[in-house]
Order: sequence, then structure tokens, then C-alpha cells
Amino acid sequence: MLSTRCSVKPLMSGAMIAAYCFLSIPLHAQAPAPAKSPSARQQQLRTAVDEAYAKFKSDTKGKNADYIPYLAKVDSNLFGISVVTTDGQVYSVGDINYAFSIQSISKVFSLALAMQDVGAEPVLSKIGSEPTGRAFNSVLAVVDMPTHSGNPFVNAGAIATVSLIPAKTANEKWNKILAYYGDAAGGKLSLIDEVYESEAATNQGNRALAALLLKYERIYADPLESVDVYTKQCSVGVNTAQLGMMGATLANKGKNPVTGKQVIKPEYIPHILSTMMVAGLYDGSGTWAWNVGLPAKSGVGGGILAVIPGQGAISVFSPRLDEAGNSVKAQEVISYIAQKLDLNLYDSSPDLLK
Repeated sequence: MLSTRCSVKPLMSGAMIAAYCFLSIPLHAQAPAPAKSPSARQQQLRTAVDEAYAKFKSDTKGKNADYIPYLAKVDSNLFGISVVTTDGQVYSVGDINYAFSIQSISKVFSLALAMQDVGAEPVLSKIGSEPTGRAFNSVLAVVDMPTHSGNPFVNAGAIATVSLIPAKTANEKWNKILAYYGDAAGGKLSLIDEVYESEAATNQGNRALAALLLKYERIYADPLESVDVYTKQCSVGVNTAQLGMMGATLANKGKNPVTGKQVIKPEYIPHILSTMMVAGLYDGSGTWAWNVGLPAKSGVGGGILAVIPGQGAISVFSPRLDEAGNSVKAQEVISYIAQKLDLNLYDSSPDLLK
């Protein structure tokens, strides 16, 4: 896999195979201090990302998800980092061209699409936005929680969210979702057929969740079709730069930094980011918020996307997961960079990525 380091121009649509692009990041100031030159600020970011890559590259903690056969076979040593800013620049290192399955990070953008189509309040009332306190695929949460669907980032809530997206047919809905993800990424994305086939053959648990949602009248389209579309959205392939651009679109008040397209209405961004903060890393969400302080979403494919509102996003891919289903290296890298650059939203100065 490609692991390269070089200077590049700001990321353009369709040119996601990018390596190092130098960003402007002022130092965190505890008191008034002389302004840093652009080259010094660029070096600060470069140093933080390089250090994180070197520090955690050899970490072998965790293991690949094995309940989806395809994911169990992914090379566990793959590792890539991308930082993308709201002015469309990218800085990446590692296996930056490898297309991994987006998995549950897709839930963020299906939530955005559902709000675009039906509004924020209907999504909140029909899906909810509360942490479940249980595993992301919990049957008991569906039975016990008053909303039954929980929130858009657990499987039941994500299937219900997909069911809310209006379309005449399941295929029309799928194409609509895929095109929307591409708008956020600034270029065409594709289904990884092997991932979809592997998941479709083993998604009996999600079918059971959909049947329970039907019992409680918390699913809004055909249950099996909704599960199938949900399975496809989780099987979309992205590399770290593409995923980082999707995050930078969130950071840029819903406007893609390169294409200029308003993908998400600005007023929906706080709802999305707050849900990422409370439920983005499964049962690790509280600890993540405590230690890192950035809205983020993980996927069992090994990716984690963290958003710095108004400034940019950090995207990391490494397949080895912890017990909660979150990439071990990705958590370590984002935490390290956030600490080095004072990115914690609850303890930081403004304009850290520009």
C-alpha cells in the first residue's frame, strides 16, 4: 500500500490520492504572543501528525471485527491519517489510497440526509437522540427504551433513519444516499461489492432489529428493504482523504470546502455534531468526550472521523478494534493530535486549523 510524503496543492474533486498538504495552525496561546508565520504553523501540524504516525504505527492492540467475514480478512497493519481543513487543504500520511468500508460512519451522513428531506424535528421525534447504554446492536435497547430506536448511531436507530428517507423504491433510495455521500466527499464514491455480499449474508441480527421496530411502529418503510439499503450504505468505500473531506464538510457548516456545494443545511450541523459527541463511539463515547472533547464517529471497518467545527476534520484508518468496536490506533492518533494542538472544544483557543 502507498505510504508517501510530499507537498500537494489544495484537494480538488476526484483527486483524493493526496499526501502532505501544509495547513496553517496557530499555536494555542495562553497569553498574547507574536503571531506565528505560516511556515511555523504548518510545521506544528506536520510535526504532530508525523509524531502520531510514528508513535502508534507499531501498536498491535485490538483485533479486526470478525463477525463480518470480509472485515476479518483486512490487513490489520494498514494505517493512514488525513487532516482536511475547511479551505480544502489536506495533509496525509500512511496507507492513504486504501479504500476501506465506511461502516457506521455512514450513519452521520444518512442522518444529515434524513434531516434535509424531512426536517430536524421529525427526525428527533421519530428516531430520538439518547445514548442507549448498551451495545450498538442491542436487542434489549430496542425493547426497553421509550423511543425503541434510541439514536441514529446505533443499528436500530440507523435502520429507522434510512427508512425515513423518502424514495419511490429501495434502489432509488440507495442511489440517493450514495450520491449524497459523494457530495459530502467532493467526488464519486462506490460500493465495495465484497463487503456488501459479506454483510448481507450475515445481517440476521439487523433484520431482527427491524422486525422489532415494526412491532413498536418505529420504522417507516419496508423493514427488510430498509435493512438492505442500510447494509449497502455501510459497504461504501472511502480512503482517509475522502472521509476527511466529508468531515470537513460538516466542519464548514455543511458546505463542501472544494466544490462549494451546500450539502447540509447549516442549522442541522449542531444536531449532527452533538449526536456524534454523545453516541459516536458506541460504549466509549463518554470516555472519548471526557478525554478528547471532539465530536467523532467510528466504524467497525477501522475508521474514525473527528470534526473540529469551523476548522476541519481528522480521519484515521486502522482495522484493529477495542472491545467497544472502535479503532485502537485511530483513537490514539486523534487524541494525540488533539492534545498537541489544543483542539479539545471544551479547552481550546479558536482558529486552530486555519
